[in-house]
Amino acid sequence: MKVRIGEGANDEEASAIATALAEHLGVDVEVHVGDADAPAATARPPAIEYPLDDDLGPTAREEALRSEIEDILQGGPEKYRDRLPEQGKLFVRDRLDLWFGEDGVKFEDGKFAAFDEWHPDSPEVAEYDPGDRLPADGMITGAAEFEGRELHFMANDFTVKAGSMARRGVEKFLRMQERALKSGKPVLYLMDSSGGRIDQQTGFFANREGIGKYYYNHSMLSGRVPQICVLYGPCIAGAAYTPVFADFTIMVEGMSAMAIASPRMVKMVTGEEIDMRDLGGPEIHARYSGSADLVARDEAHARDLVARLLAYLPDKAGEKPPQSESKPPTYAPAGIDELIPESPNRPYDVFDLIERVADAESVFELRPDYGTEIVTAFVRIDGRPVGVVANQPTERSGAIFPDAAEKAAEFIWTCDAYEIPLLYLCDTPGFMAGSQVEKDAILEKGKKFIYATSSATVPKQTVIVRKAYGAGIYAMGGPAYDPESVIALPSGEIGIMGPEAAINAVYANKLAAIDDPEARAERERELREEYRQDIDAHRMASEVVIDEVVPPSTLREELEARFAFYETVEKSLPNKKHGTVL
Repeated sequence: MKVRIGEGANDEEASAIATALAEHLGVDVEVHVGDADAPAATARPPAIEYPLDDDLGPTAREEALRSEIEDILQGGPEKYRDRLPEQGKLFVRDRLDLWFGEDGVKFEDGKFAAFDEWHPDSPEVAEYDPGDRLPADGMITGAAEFEGRELHFMANDFTVKAGSMARRGVEKFLRMQERALKSGKPVLYLMDSSGGRIDQQTGFFANREGIGKYYYNHSMLSGRVPQICVLYGPCIAGAAYTPVFADFTIMVEGMSAMAIASPRMVKMVTGEEIDMRDLGGPEIHARYSGSADLVARDEAHARDLVARLLAYLPDKAGEKPPQSESKPPTYAPAGIDELIPESPNRPYDVFDLIERVADAESVFELRPDYGTEIVTAFVRIDGRPVGVVANQPTERSGAIFPDAAEKAAEFIWTCDAYEIPLLYLCDTPGFMAGSQVEKDAILEKGKKFIYATSSATVPKQTVIVRKAYGAGIYAMGGPAYDPESVIALPSGEIGIMGPEAAINAVYANKLAAIDDPEARAERERELREEYRQDIDAHRMASEVVIDEVVPPSTLREELEARFAFYETVEKSLPNKKHGTVL
């Protein structure tokens, strides 16, 4: 507060008045002498020292509350908690300690959910049954600090009716999601749920604010903040949708599973007898469905994987991903040219190339067992997070099959949502042909791959490593797809198809008319060589189809310079509601 006193007062008097008023009123005081703008003296009230009275302290009421909270923290019935070690699981509160440390949880919401349904201190509970405990309604939600980052979290308590979801737990889950939309902080789902409580479904299943709203909120959060799900148990039906809606899903070997229906229901509907592991275990979703991005060995490994993953991601859309100190590659870039075989059909492991351009120890592959013809991985180049989409010549010569196309499209879409630049390493004969891939929707999934590349507005760099044939160059960030640069190694080739196929398509009849086998072979070799000259990287650079042919040993330097220069590039899409490709 401001106080004015007469012009005759001196500084000592002004100071005494300020101090007295501050002590008496308990507010900050400025004393001005006469009409002066600047205060002659200021004072703050003295700091309060506790205790004011040694006899004051927690009352019986507070002690009772603390006792109730301690009881809630013990989880569900003791017999279910005792079974957790046999299942290889941690109790949910111990799991939170593993993830966040003893002081990492900033706060929890809804500890008292369902309190009146089970706790002996509730006036609604006539007779306490320790076998029917519902602490926190089996759902823990709150905020925590993880690896220096603040995030929202939820965790199922498997000791409470197998982590099943009911009305009050659902309400907590929805509130957590909606607060994440407003806060712009990542969300971590620690899922261990058998699904909705069927005997209580009228309270949460079809309601406007029921469990169905989970997936609406997942959709709203998608691309707004990173959503990461770690799956600890057999999640069935509705519970299985949270993992697949998340941006990244980690399953844990030996305990995780997810499926649209339980084995019992599958048998009832189809007659098929199958166990949960074969129905929806880690191998199924990592290798065949592609729903699992990573598989952890155990709970501690799952935490480590998420810590690594989050290091590449911003807190929310519109922010740049976190950078780190630059490191030289694990292997010298000077070895790149020797690594790439001269023959376009000879295999090599693209990771040997990636490890020569990426910062050491920064390569983090996602979906390694799904669509293996394409590698999708986060790396750092000069400390900058980059999403790599690379054809893998050791797998079917790098031809693009439907699963690989789908994997690449979803990875590109995610990188674009979170401002992670893209690096395409192209070495592919193109999209695979044949009756089986047509049945497996090669056109539909290939379309999504091309659409994702077309729509991505993050900085994109494309390297023609060796072969870039057919529509493969379209999906892999070719010149027509708005990359910031298309550069090639001297081994690079861009064409409608490879020399062998092209010569067979165009000259088959003329070659067949040559009776002498040696003459025919010589003519075929000449035609292949002529064709190869037309699609060679030098010709493409001469025609300014590509931007540059670079010495392989300088590829790392080229990428460093180009990603740094185009870091703030601005690109936009046509004004429309959205595309029609999903």
